[in-house]
Amino acid sequence: MTRSKAMSNDAIVLYGAPEVDANVLYATGFHAPDPFLFLRVRGKSTVVMSDLEIDRARTEAAVDRVVSLTKTLATLRDRGVREPGIADVAALLLREARVRGVTVPSTFPVLIADELRARRVRVEPVREPFFPERTRKTADEARSILDVQRVAERALEAGLALLRRASARRGYLYLDGVVLTSERVRRAIEVSALEHECVAMNTIVAGGDQGCDPHNRGSGPLRPGETIIIDVFPRSTRTFYFGDLTRTVVKGVASDAIRGLYHAVSEAHRTGLESIRAGVDGKDVHTATAAVFERLGYPTGAKAGRMEGFFHGTGHGVGLDLHELPRVGRVGTEIPEGAVVTVEPGLYYPGVGAVRIEDLVFVEKRGVRNLTRIPKILEIG
Repeated sequence: MTRSKAMSNDAIVLYGAPEVDANVLYATGFHAPDPFLFLRVRGKSTVVMSDLEIDRARTEAAVDRVVSLTKTLATLRDRGVREPGIADVAALLLREARVRGVTVPSTFPVLIADELRARRVRVEPVREPFFPERTRKTADEARSILDVQRVAERALEAGLALLRRASARRGYLYLDGVVLTSERVRRAIEVSALEHECVAMNTIVAGGDQGCDPHNRGSGPLRPGETIIIDVFPRSTRTFYFGDLTRTVVKGVASDAIRGLYHAVSEAHRTGLESIRAGVDGKDVHTATAAVFERLGYPTGAKAGRMEGFFHGTGHGVGLDLHELPRVGRVGTEIPEGAVVTVEPGLYYPGVGAVRIEDLVFVEKRGVRNLTRIPKILEIG
């Protein structure tokens, strides 16, 4: 995994598990399930590791120094600290480096921050992006994301293959003599991703009105003639970068109402792609995308206590986190050259259907390079 050579903050402290904290993973290049301490002072980086991980960290972590947690705790006890904790360890290393103040991410544990302050260390939280470099992908990072996107496409095809083989009977889809369910299609997708060294968790296969709740994973029997939203977002088990991909299909013949939704989303999707370039505000991209739906007569708002229309953002950054900056929505951020973002407008009308189309793109100076190749097809015979 590639990281920036020059991180902006003079003295920083992180504490978290790389498995769930992308800032720690980005800073160290070391993947582990348990939290550990990271410090960077005047360009020199240090991790403090337990006996469980210290040997592996010495060979795998992209840092200047690996310190033993066990030995450091013993040193603190020898100096009279009865029950030393992580804050004591950090304060000791900072004193040795003659540092009195640090910056931390907004997600830094509050208890440890308070304990550091009690030990006369100034702690300044910083809003995301803590590492602004993360919003601009290097060539290596872009290739890693592209590789995962190819896995997402193959996994989606594995799910679509089941739908192609299925046949309609008594209002349901059947395959191999049994009703075809969201769960079976999702399993085929996730197994395919795993076969290519990726983990696809919480894959969405949502039929009919289930798709009108954009993050509903979907469950139960699938039906002919209804929209089926399939959203695949695997993560590589080698590089830990994500891909993201959504297609909407109908097994059989789509109604005129569904065709209208699909046409509108396709046009909004093209507008989103055409609106993105380096330096543009994500809010402006979202405004242009949403305007397509208004122009075509697809309003957004609450009806019978439930939102319908286009009520989520147009997209988001993708990298070591599935959802990261820059934002492409009602509250946007500047989209820099080198960002990787999704373009995923959708329409959701209970009783009619749900359509979302999502591509992943690399942002260039005058436009985007689409990292997604799989075709957009509404009807599956």
